[in-house]
Amino acid sequence: MDNIQNETFYNKVIELFQNAKKNLSTAVNMTMVYSYYEAGRMIVEEEQGGKERAAYGKYILKELSQRLTQKFGRGYSYDNLKLMRKFYLVYSKDSIGETPFPQSEKLPVTQEGRKFYLSWSHYLILMRINNVYERHFYEIESYRNGWSKDELSRQYGSSLYERLALSRDKEEVMRLATEGQMIEKPEDILKDPYILEVTGLPELATYSESELENKIIDNLQKFLLELGRGFTFVGRQVRLTFEEEHFRVDLVFYNRLLRCFVLFDLKIGQLKHQDIGQMQMYVNYYDRKVKLDDENSTIGIIICKDKKDAIVEMTLPEDNNQIFASKYETVLPSKEELQKLLEDKNFE
Repeated sequence: MDNIQNETFYNKVIELFQNAKKNLSTAVNMTMVYSYYEAGRMIVEEEQGGKERAAYGKYILKELSQRLTQKFGRGYSYDNLKLMRKFYLVYSKDSIGETPFPQSEKLPVTQEGRKFYLSWSHYLILMRINNVYERHFYEIESYRNGWSKDELSRQYGSSLYERLALSRDKEEVMRLATEGQMIEKPEDILKDPYILEVTGLPELATYSESELENKIIDNLQKFLLELGRGFTFVGRQVRLTFEEEHFRVDLVFYNRLLRCFVLFDLKIGQLKHQDIGQMQMYVNYYDRKVKLDDENSTIGIIICKDKKDAIVEMTLPEDNNQIFASKYETVLPSKEELQKLLEDKNFE
């Protein structure tokens, strides 16, 4: 009797993938994602019917793997079938709002009401994220920004979620998990710290601010990815002249979403109040001499190796929303360190 039931099970899963193969189109990857989810469901349900669940489940998966491989070729190894099972176990209990996904109505829906927006390769990475809020954030951002698997991996590896969360209050952190990174006000573009591992400077015993700037320019495309959405590069060492004195802004960008200039000054040491005053002068110059009437106020960001928040707060006006200071790291802090900081802020 068990053999007959097993044959029925094997044939059902084979039929599932036969139907998936028939529906090949531009949406083939999405079709396979839903098929993997349904295969995971069928595997879990079949395992639950076995008397010796662990041993029976292992036997079932190995036999199923052999049959699917004979029928369809590569891609159905024992390990891959275990991932399909995990995919179902994770996402059958995982719901996400549709607000950030304007095209979601075109997608199928699982029995549990879940829609999938990304490729299988993306979900292999997302499944490893235990924090559901963090997992939702990366799913939303991957879809919204068209991140490849490699870019998702890089952003997750750089702890983007933790670095954004650390510069936000609890309400804004929850918003990251439901809407992704919304860029509506100056604070929304900030990260603390900025990660500049692309510069390769950790290998150097010492380096100057000009060397740091050169390394950023050499890796401008990657630095733009670190800055986030909406940034376009304007210039480096941009000269400002008034009363016959010349000053230079290290890096100038424009953010299309905020519709304003964003000035960056690089400091390799500890931030001093004079540095903040200098940035204030740069911001004032751009607001009064450069920006157009219909553009928003200029933002100034000082990226420094070290800063004391008290000095920043006392130097700037209480209603400041134009000048900010963030640390930078040329070596990424561990996720554990950043998660501990989040826990200390009672966000977890």
